[in-house]
Amino acid sequence: MYRVGIIGYGTVGKRVTDAVLRQPDMELVGISAHSYNYRIDVANQKGIPIYAMNDITELSGNGIQVKGSIKNLLSNIDVVVDCTPKKIGKANKENYYVNYPNLKAIYQGGEKAEIGKSFVAQCNYNESIGQKHVRVVSCNTTGLARTLHTIDTHWPIQRVRATLIRRGTDPADSDRGPINAIVPSLELPSHHGPDVRTVLPNIEVFTTAVVVPTTLMHMHNLSVDLKEVGEDTKGKMPTADDVIEVFKKAPRIRVVKSSSGIISTAEIMEYAKDLGNHRGDMMDICVWEKGLGIHGKELFYAQAVHQESNIVPENIDAIRAAMGFEDGEESIRITNRTLGLKERG
Repeated sequence: MYRVGIIGYGTVGKRVTDAVLRQPDMELVGISAHSYNYRIDVANQKGIPIYAMNDITELSGNGIQVKGSIKNLLSNIDVVVDCTPKKIGKANKENYYVNYPNLKAIYQGGEKAEIGKSFVAQCNYNESIGQKHVRVVSCNTTGLARTLHTIDTHWPIQRVRATLIRRGTDPADSDRGPINAIVPSLELPSHHGPDVRTVLPNIEVFTTAVVVPTTLMHMHNLSVDLKEVGEDTKGKMPTADDVIEVFKKAPRIRVVKSSSGIISTAEIMEYAKDLGNHRGDMMDICVWEKGLGIHGKELFYAQAVHQESNIVPENIDAIRAAMGFEDGEESIRITNRTLGLKERG
């Protein structure tokens, strides 16, 4: 059993915590609490062991049963999953994690790529086996990497151009926006393209981005230039149906039909609730069947990314990889089964 600790119990941390609790080969030793809030109160009600990052007075004064300090937690685990906001993971690494020689650490995509090996399970699992520090890339990078890797495996990619329509904030955040504006990213390329190349270094990816007033999901519009011959094409370019069939067989990608009434991110999130997904999450990357087409060597498609949850299964697989579990495909199967993700193939 891999003994796991979670640092940060926000949008990602609480989801990774629940996912760890479902794994047959993992034991949740505890989570950290920086201060008292409703999320920590719920964790306490669930009986999840809580360790204090700071003085325990505020936590215990609000009825939280504190198991010990952050140092107590780190001393009793094999791997820590840092789910704190960007830059805090780096500080935690320098102030805490490096002091524990046998501790493995998983970070989130808000951290710079230098913090650890960038990771997307179905793309480069093997590269993170036994690594001491692993970085699960961001929700957007994960979404791009999943579908691009699937395409590139069958029809090698020449280059990619993608526009990201990013949600303004998460549903539970009340202090961010925009509320009535579209905010362009004036950075060219946006940081997402270079980040994809930390996972898929052989694919040229150029991204632009805008932020819009919605909380539900991100949207990506992609233009993918294919090379002349792919290993499975027998010298022929794929049809739209060929690509759709490949997506249907790939893990953590879901092809959705406009004919079923799913014409926006709103219906996707309602669909996730109707499926009975925990918290109404959609961990799969959703590709619209009708929006996928080919013109010459150029493939076009649109995909939706649920930013709160799509990186959750990657964190679970990253734990196994860092701990030396060598069979990436088996790890993906275990994770998918325990999290209720649809089997493919």
